[in-house]
Formats: sequence, C-alpha cells, structure tokens
Amino acid sequence: MTMDMSRYLGLFVTEATEHLEALGRDLVQLEREGGAGVVDSMFRHAHSVKGMASSMGFEPIATLAHRVEDLVDAVRQDASRLNRELVDLLLSSADTMLAQVRAVSANQPPDDAASLLTQLAARVSSLTGQEPAPTRVMRTTAMRSTPAPLPSAPAVKPAEVSREEVSLPVAAPPSAAPPGAAPPVASPAPEAKAAEPPRPSVRWDVKVRIVPTCQVPGVRAFLAHKRLSALGMLLDLKPPLEDLKAGRVPDGLIQCELETTAGEAGIQTALKNVSEVEVVSIQPSAPPAPIAPVPVPSASEGARVVGESTSRTVRVRTELLDYFLDTVGELMLATARLREVGKVLPENARPALEEGVYRLHALVKDLHDKVMSARMTPLSLITDRLPRAARDIARKRGREVDLVVTGAEIELDRAILDELADPMLHLLRNCIDHGLESPEDRVAVGKEARGRVQVTVRRMRDRVVIEIEDDGRGMDPEKLKAAALARGVITAEAAARMSEREAFLLSCLPGVSTAKDVSEISGRGVGMDAVKRVVENTGGTLEIGSEKGVGTRFTLRLPLTVAVIHLLLVEVGDEVFGLPIAKVLGATEADGDALSRSRETALLPHGNTLLPVHALDALLGIPESSHRGIRPFVVMEVDTGKVALAVDRLLGQEEAVLKPLSKPLDLLPGLSGVTILGSGRPVFILDVPRLLSA
Repeated sequence: MTMDMSRYLGLFVTEATEHLEALGRDLVQLEREGGAGVVDSMFRHAHSVKGMASSMGFEPIATLAHRVEDLVDAVRQDASRLNRELVDLLLSSADTMLAQVRAVSANQPPDDAASLLTQLAARVSSLTGQEPAPTRVMRTTAMRSTPAPLPSAPAVKPAEVSREEVSLPVAAPPSAAPPGAAPPVASPAPEAKAAEPPRPSVRWDVKVRIVPTCQVPGVRAFLAHKRLSALGMLLDLKPPLEDLKAGRVPDGLIQCELETTAGEAGIQTALKNVSEVEVVSIQPSAPPAPIAPVPVPSASEGARVVGESTSRTVRVRTELLDYFLDTVGELMLATARLREVGKVLPENARPALEEGVYRLHALVKDLHDKVMSARMTPLSLITDRLPRAARDIARKRGREVDLVVTGAEIELDRAILDELADPMLHLLRNCIDHGLESPEDRVAVGKEARGRVQVTVRRMRDRVVIEIEDDGRGMDPEKLKAAALARGVITAEAAARMSEREAFLLSCLPGVSTAKDVSEISGRGVGMDAVKRVVENTGGTLEIGSEKGVGTRFTLRLPLTVAVIHLLLVEVGDEVFGLPIAKVLGATEADGDALSRSRETALLPHGNTLLPVHALDALLGIPESSHRGIRPFVVMEVDTGKVALAVDRLLGQEEAVLKPLSKPLDLLPGLSGVTILGSGRPVFILDVPRLLSA
C-alpha cells in the first residue's frame, strides 16, 4: 500500500533542514570542546533525519543519515575515535544531505551519494568491526519521481529499489529482520513469506509518547497510528483519532490495545522510524475475563480534553506574514484617511466619527503590534551558521580562530534578517582571511597563536547594534588612501583632508583593497560595498574602526523593523518631507539671518555647543525658500555628530507605513522610502546622513 506523504513535504524540508544545520553546529562544537552531550545531540539529529526521510520515502537521504548515525554512535561509544578527518567526513555528509533536502523540496530527485556512502560504510566497519545495517524506508508518493523496476539481483543502487517497505543494502549482507518487521529488499518474496506458519494473534497494551519538544504532535501521532494500524486491529485508542490528527495529545501520551501477530519486536520495529515518538511500554493485555467494559469517552469528556490542551505553536509561511503586514499597513493608512475626512465634517458630526476612528486606530495598532511580534526573529537564525563558516574559512586559510557570539537572542524584523545573512558572513570572512595573521606571525608579534573573532549583539533603544571584531593586524588608513588614489576614486586633496574613520570606509568602495593576495574567499575589493549598501538599505549604518596591530571592528547599527516608523513632518517651500523621529534630537526656532558663521557655514547655538546648519532646500535641490527672520531648525544626529536642518515649517508627528522605493527613485541618495499621509499625499522619507554625504 502506498501512502501519500506529499502534504508533509514542506514540513519535512523545514524540519530536516533545521536538524541538519544543528548537526553541523554540533560537529563544530564537538571538535572544539568535546562533550558527551553534544554527541547525544548529534545522534538525535541524525536519527530524526533518518526517521523523517524514511517516512517520506526518500531513500538516499535516509540511507546517508543512517550511515551518519552509525558513525556518530561509534564516536559515542569511544570519543577518542573522533579526529579532524572524521569531522570533515561528517560535515560533508551533512552538507550533502542538505543539498538532497533542497533537491526534494524542488521536486527533484536527491543527488547520488554513492561515493560518500562507501566512505562512511568503510569508516563504520573500521571503527566497529561490523558491517552497516540496511536502511528501511516507506513506500510513499511524496515525490513524483518514477522509480526503476525492481531488479532481481540483491545488490542494487539505492535509487533502483522499490519503495514499499524495503531495506537498502550498502555493501552489506542482508541481516536477519526482527519478527514482524517488513521484509528487506533481499528477503524472500511475499508468496514465500505467506508459506510460513501463521503466528497466533495476541493483544498488546501499547503506550507511546511524543517528545515534549515536538513542533507537530498531530503529524507524529497520526504516523504512529498508521504504523500500528498496519500491524493489526487497534482497540481503545486514547486519545481518539480525531484528537490525534488535531494534535490534541495531553502530555504527549498515546495508548491503545493492538491485536496483532507481529509480536513485541514487530511493534518496536514499526515505531522505530517515527521520529520524535518514544515507546513507553509494550505489554501483553490482561486476560479478558476480569476486564470490565471499557467506557467510550463521552463528547463532554472529549471537550474537557480539548479545553485542557496547552497552547501550541504552528509554522506559518513567511509570505503569509508579509501579506499580513502589508494589509495591516493599508488599514493604518485607511484609518489615517478617515481621520482626515472627519476634520472637514460639521462640528456636531465629528464626535461620533472621531470616537469610531479612535477605536479603529486602537484595534489596528494592536493588530499591527501582534503581526510585528510574529515577524520578530532572533539573530541566532544567522549567527548559528557562523561557527561552521569560521571553521571552514580558517581551515582553507591556515588560521586558528575562536569565534565568540553574544546577544544572539536579540530579535529583529525578519525582513532585516533576510538581508543581513550575507553581509555578516562577508565580514566574518574578512576578519579571518584578512584580519587575522597566521599562527606563526601571531606568535612572532607576541600574540596567541589562535586568533579571536567576537560577534556582539546588543539593543540600544530602537536600534540593534552588531559588532564584529577581530584581534588581528588591523587596517592601515594610509594604504587605503593610496589604493583609492590608484583607483582614481578620490583626489590627493580629498585624501589629505580625510580622517582615519573616513579612510577606513574607503574599503567599501568597489575595487579598493589592500589585501596582499587574492583568494577564493576574498581580497578582490568587492563585497564591502555590497555590505554597506545592504545595511544602509535597511535604514542602518556601517562604521569601521581599526588600530594597527590590535584589530578591526565593524559596527552595524540597524532599526528593529523597516515597516512602520514615526516621522516628524516638515515643510520646505511647497513640499512636505518626513524625518525619522529616531534621528531627531529636538527642534528650536532662531533668526536664520542673525546666526554666526564659520567660513561659509552658519552655526546654531544649541545647549553649550554650536551646530552646523544645513538648509534642507539646498540639500534637496529645490528652489531656495524666501523665508526670512525667525524660522524652525530641526536638530538631528548623523554619522559626524549633531547638525541643524533649516526648514520652513514643522507640521507635527505622524506614524507612517514605510513603503520601499522602486527604480529609479531608489538610486537617489538621501531617500529611504515613501509613505502616504491620511490626506492621500505621498511624502518622501529622508535619510539625512546619506543626504549630507551625497
């Protein structure tokens, strides 16, 4: 019988990917620190992938996961067996399985891993002295691939094996299957099995438990029910099947009586490959005579069970979250539009409308907060991948490095995280490849042979600050200036006026690099410009600090979200612009004609300092205002410190839904987005730091 598992393909891809990424992290941690707990965790991840792939009928993945499980089990029995080559082999296996999972997610057949399987089998045999056991898979229709006919010879390639309850031989003799287990591929034909003496049917009390960390208890419970049902007659199932399908499994416990000829071993075998399901007990049922009739759970009891179920989580497609955010953004705009309409109504008609709009605004705001909280994702989604990347880069470049990550639990909008993965990986590559010296060079200058890269994440008001810092050779600002001069991107006069901080940012210009050698990893002077562009496109900033011989620090200052921001609306001439409140330090009025000047720059007294004044109309290239005398100034914080913007009028604050700019407007410096006011008027949101540096 073929089961249709295609509905679970998305779930399989998500969970298998998480398990394989965790397996890679555990391997890196095990190599660095050791620990039996890490080995147990690796075993669970490999076992889970094997079980899930077997249930889905993905034989190549299940077989590879089985060999990894065998090898990890060998390490679990004797930790001294672990060495760098074995870690490389296991990491390569995890990478291959990830590629296979991605292939099946695209409805493509998994890549062949025969060579890797041979290496793994040889390692298992050499370490344990035993041949690897065959792998069992289910017959499913999760993929629409067309398997080849079953050949008569027992030694066949995995892809050529029938998917119905078969075992997959990998250079191993067929082993004796446990009683009641499905026949392996090399076992006698079903007709021959039918000739065996029939077993007596026995009734068993079966109790299994879904592990508390399971994200999909309904799926696991349904699979366990299917496996048991295939063995015989199920009686007195608790909870009822409908509750199992719905994931209503109090304490994760499932109990039933199973009348079957399979025996205890057969029941164990049937449940073996259902991941995240543990067998609690399998015992023969008591004699029927003294047993009182088992009451059937009443509807009221079922309702009580439903009421007692604890809160559960579900996986939601990110596209759906994006849709929710867009929709709630439109609701906010519509609410603002209603408020504007109310302003032109007769005064006696306004209170009722204003009350309704206030109520609507509160509901929409609460809905928006809920949607935003659902989109917030811990930064560990990215930083969990860095240890593996650091290990690979260090191995290729002959470096030794300790990577330390702190604050990864801090959350950011998923839209920002999606953009941040590649920039952080690029900065890590730069730190290890260019920042850290070779172990010999480090020892020669009095440093420890192992370098250190520190990733620190912290929350500062409405911003998240990420620092990636190494203790390597540092950057030379003069060499960066010389490289930029050679590329013709700056003039000698500009280089002479440039501060060290500005000189370090020259590394973000395309083609400007001081790397001595170009490797497959980095050194071509490309990448840092992309890093800076991505960070700034999310509304963040990139800073570089460095000290020769001490190290380099990259600082990313990012907003928590890019969806909704608070604006200060200002008017210049006939135009209205939005300034992010987060950057506004205050506002004041002064006579613009009476301000003191330093060279050509007007200076505004503010506190105990004088701030340079920039006329917003001049920055934006719109006709100069005829405004004279007393006028408002907005004090803002930019990369170089505080500045004052001269505007014509302050219009007030507005909570705005940020809409990204499309081409060609996104190419204009100083514009970070656009929003629509309640009046229906579109307003550009200014990125003042970029506007000043343009």
